Amino acid sequence: MTPDSLLQVRDLKVHFPVQHGLLSRVKAHVKAVDGISFSLAPGETLGLVGESGCGKTTLGRAVVRLIEPTSGSVLFNGEDITKLDGADLRSRRRGFQMIFQDPFGSLNPRMTVEQIIGEALDIHSLATGDGERSKRITGLLDSVGLSANHAQRYPHEFSGGQRQRIGIARALAVEPKLIVCDEPVSALDVSVQAQIINLLQDLQRERGIAYLFVAHDLAVVEHISHRVMVMYLGQVAELADAKAIVREPKHPYTQALISAVPVVDPEAKRQRIMLPGDVPSPIDPPSGCPFHTRCPIAEPRCHSEKPALREIAAGHFVACHLAR
Repeated sequence: MTPDSLLQVRDLKVHFPVQHGLLSRVKAHVKAVDGISFSLAPGETLGLVGESGCGKTTLGRAVVRLIEPTSGSVLFNGEDITKLDGADLRSRRRGFQMIFQDPFGSLNPRMTVEQIIGEALDIHSLATGDGERSKRITGLLDSVGLSANHAQRYPHEFSGGQRQRIGIARALAVEPKLIVCDEPVSALDVSVQAQIINLLQDLQRERGIAYLFVAHDLAVVEHISHRVMVMYLGQVAELADAKAIVREPKHPYTQALISAVPVVDPEAKRQRIMLPGDVPSPIDPPSGCPFHTRCPIAEPRCHSEKPALREIAAGHFVACHLAR
């Protein structure tokens, strides 16, 4: 963690209680995020990947306080936002926003585009009059590739890609320094995915925005990210530069994920690594290394000794006893 980091997450945990019986007693906890630490610099994109259920979305939502963390800290510009409430938290939200996976479900169908984008301006008092408000909304629509005449339309009148552009414009309205992108292209056609990814990259270059980019598609993550963090069962398996993760994955789980990515070049050959069994339950995760139940190279100590996230090369961190 560096002092000039925009975001510093320290030992963050999000555990959901499992209740049972007539008295709704807590019987166990789902350990969705279980002790994660990382940092994010201004203007940087950190890709977050892993199988469904590994805790990616929960982590992203906890970072912006849409889900309350169980413990740990989230420092944004050096201030721990997990300790803020009410008006203090609302005022800080201008600095961090979120783009959601479902571009239709995240937009109020009863509001026009102008009302959807203008709501953020009103909450944070960013426009002093109707003229300035309309001018800012028009400018935001233009910045995401939409026109001013779209402002009076409703979400159902747009395509999926256009709706996601509206969601991006809404996030940009308050001029945030950080945007959490929760699988923003997974519900879109492949051709539209490329357009949205390119738009996000253009906006980052123009505005210096940092992204925490959640996705399950490693090809997309490699394209947009500066660094990539691989999650497994609520914990960090590997964290490194995007190119290093793809070209030289060190964790057996990352190697399996990379092997499943389709290869464009028909001459290139990649051996597919098939992992046995299923992902263990986050209610009762395995002792030792959380991946040992599916790992093809696990040793006896992996069953009992949890590996630390250690730096094996400059900026390359791996949570594996056997990684070199």
